[in-house]
Amino acid sequence: MSNLGINGQRGDRRKERGRKAEQAACEHLISQGYTILERNWRCRSGELDIIASKRDLLVIVEVRSRSQQAAAFGTPAESVNARKIKQVRDTAAVYLHRRGQSDANLRFDVIAVTFGYGDTIALEHILAAF
Repeated sequence: MSNLGINGQRGDRRKERGRKAEQAACEHLISQGYTILERNWRCRSGELDIIASKRDLLVIVEVRSRSQQAAAFGTPAESVNARKIKQVRDTAAVYLHRRGQSDANLRFDVIAVTFGYGDTIALEHILAAF
């Protein structure tokens, strides 16, 4: 008997929800005039969900999502804690260094996606979140 059971299915649903949230975030950014440069950029220190640009600004976007049922545990944006902020900043520093852009005009945003009942999605874009 497999040990995956419900946990494996839950993990798959969570990954799929994360992909949908990132796709919704990208569509939102594009609609606001941003260019998506990278998605899910990884290095040893972590992952950057979305790297985008708009004019001379480089924007690192952390995408967080929750289901409406999980609202009792707080909003998706509230899940960005000090540890996550440090990890994103450290990973962004590696990205900038590798690209020779250490002096880039940089901003860190959060896009919080809440999945409602059915196919409804609520999206909140927090500029300069940290």
